[in-house]
Amino acid sequence: MNSADPTFAATLIAWQKQHGRQQLPWQNTRDAYRIWLSEIMLQQTQVATVIPYFKRFVAHFPDIATLAAANVDDVMALWSGLGYYARARNLHRCAQQVVIEHQGTFPTDPATIAQLPGIGRSTAAAIAVFVTGQRAAILDGNVKRVLCRVFGIEGDLSSKAIENALWQRAEDLMPQQELEPYTQGLMDLGATICTRGRPTCTACPFSSRCNALATERVDILPERKRRKPLPQKQVGMLIIVDQGKLLMQQRPAKGIWGGLWSLPEFELVENSDGRQAAKRAAALFGHESELHALEPIAHTFTHFRLHITPWKVALSRREALDEDYFWLATDRLAQAPLPAPIRKLLNRLKGSKLE
Repeated sequence: MNSADPTFAATLIAWQKQHGRQQLPWQNTRDAYRIWLSEIMLQQTQVATVIPYFKRFVAHFPDIATLAAANVDDVMALWSGLGYYARARNLHRCAQQVVIEHQGTFPTDPATIAQLPGIGRSTAAAIAVFVTGQRAAILDGNVKRVLCRVFGIEGDLSSKAIENALWQRAEDLMPQQELEPYTQGLMDLGATICTRGRPTCTACPFSSRCNALATERVDILPERKRRKPLPQKQVGMLIIVDQGKLLMQQRPAKGIWGGLWSLPEFELVENSDGRQAAKRAAALFGHESELHALEPIAHTFTHFRLHITPWKVALSRREALDEDYFWLATDRLAQAPLPAPIRKLLNRLKGSKLE
């Protein structure tokens, strides 16, 4: 069923030109590299958080060829703290693929873009729109929320039927002209006005015709499944400093903090003796002469909450290390690709505890 509505696009474009964001660092350019980078960084991350990372990233890697040639650890170090680290690994892989398969020129066809690492249908469409003005529909989380509220679309967003219906609606609503301000308007409206919590309905250009507002369902639409309590996970981590160097572990490429440098980790079983577990873990790296627990920290991921108990360890003798472990000079920590919670922990321990 055709769900075209020319007034929707006209209203949105007029609003964006007057109230939307116009001077973001990646706007007012046709540079595919900067547009692509911004779209990847903005996945599940707010604009205010992205801006300083974006500026540092393009200062260090000014073009796609430089990024492709970079060491992945340098890429991860610049991404450190931004989260969802698979994005950084895919970004690096994507740059290399563009250099090898597309002679360093970023493709402009949305279907071709969508085949690159880390880029889905909606992100590919946004890149195509902003680089060449192509007519392609976006449908990220913000856009889904706007469409569900304005048009009163009900149903589980995770269902294929609702997903297909929303894509059809997104395509039908696209105007024939001015795709850039229209697409930017959808992003701006969802990010600044039609927000998930506490939307500013009085400032919305669709307040007079919003189905959710008229039926008092702004807090209900889009429909969300009831969230289960987050699982809790307990781990211990070792802080072993010896001769001015800190023992580090490179995380596996897959999983949380994939590819980043972290502290040696060991499992903690509920109601078990944490000291004995720490002693067993420390014995893998040398003869322990001192060991004591430090203040625990916690970090919340999308699907669980991680509780970390750090243990400060002093060694009287080192053992040979497996390939995933290495010693890092403590004065190099500032440039290391560390997960945000680990960097926060180590910053907290600067001084005597890291000497």
